[in-house]
Amino acid sequence: MSCERRPVHAISWREPSRQRLLNNRCISILKGCESLSGRKKDEIVAELNEKLSALRDHEDRLQREALERAGKRDKLNERVKDLRDEALELQSQRDELNNNVKELKQHRNEMTAGIHERLEKIRKLGEEGKALAKRRPPRRHEVLQKEVENIDWTIQTTSLTLQEDKELVEKVKQLETQLSIYRKLEQLAKRIAQTRDEIKTMKSEGELLHRQLTENAQKSQETHRNMLEKIEETKTLKKEADSMHKEFLQVKERTRSLREEVKLVVNQIRQLKGEIREEVQRETKESQEALRETLERQAKEKLKRGERLSWEEFQLLAEKGMAEQD
Repeated sequence: MSCERRPVHAISWREPSRQRLLNNRCISILKGCESLSGRKKDEIVAELNEKLSALRDHEDRLQREALERAGKRDKLNERVKDLRDEALELQSQRDELNNNVKELKQHRNEMTAGIHERLEKIRKLGEEGKALAKRRPPRRHEVLQKEVENIDWTIQTTSLTLQEDKELVEKVKQLETQLSIYRKLEQLAKRIAQTRDEIKTMKSEGELLHRQLTENAQKSQETHRNMLEKIEETKTLKKEADSMHKEFLQVKERTRSLREEVKLVVNQIRQLKGEIREEVQRETKESQEALRETLERQAKEKLKRGERLSWEEFQLLAEKGMAEQD
């Protein structure tokens, strides 16, 4: 089988099928060039070394690419972690605000219920006042009070008979009964006024609660919206990180395949160098044997001609004779 030098073409790393054909071609070269001279094999080794250098350069590029992918992936995952922590913090804030809203609503409802209770109290007091007003004496409170004071003064300062004293005391009782109606009306008026003041205070507190409730509800909605934005950003970055990790694994797989290819070329070079070394040793031995035979022949011719042999020629013929005797 004849074998001539075949050039190593530029390697296309994006065409694995072409690369496999190139590898198979290199194997075929090794199998088909066993009979080549050492010089031809040296040329093939040089071509394989060029290919090995290109493969290792590409391996270095792939390793740098893998490190770049891993670095981007790790940064994305770190950002994802930070965003998740931020989302959890926002969720905690939102829940706290929602609890505040719930408590404020409960307090506001209690306040509203208290206002309704007091309005009902005022209504009942008003009805009670209306009933008392129907029993109100025809004379005014001041007139009745003045008359009671005058009678008391008369009793204290005037000498009265038992019958007169009895009549005046009875009259005071009647007047006091009429005055008690005015006193009850005054008490009712005070209770109504006090209850209205309580309602006014409670309404003010209710308005404050409503403002606080609205503010907390708005903050809760805004916090919830921010939390959802963080979650969506987290999902987006997580997809990017997963994609970057996938690319990292793909580059690592390409690197692994490339290392196998490097190993194959290294083995090819070693095999060729071994063959070259054996061929050199064989050629050296053959050259030495040819030289020895030439020297022996020349020595024998000198001996036949009766010429004097050198010590080296003598030793050569002596060793030859000993070898033949053995």
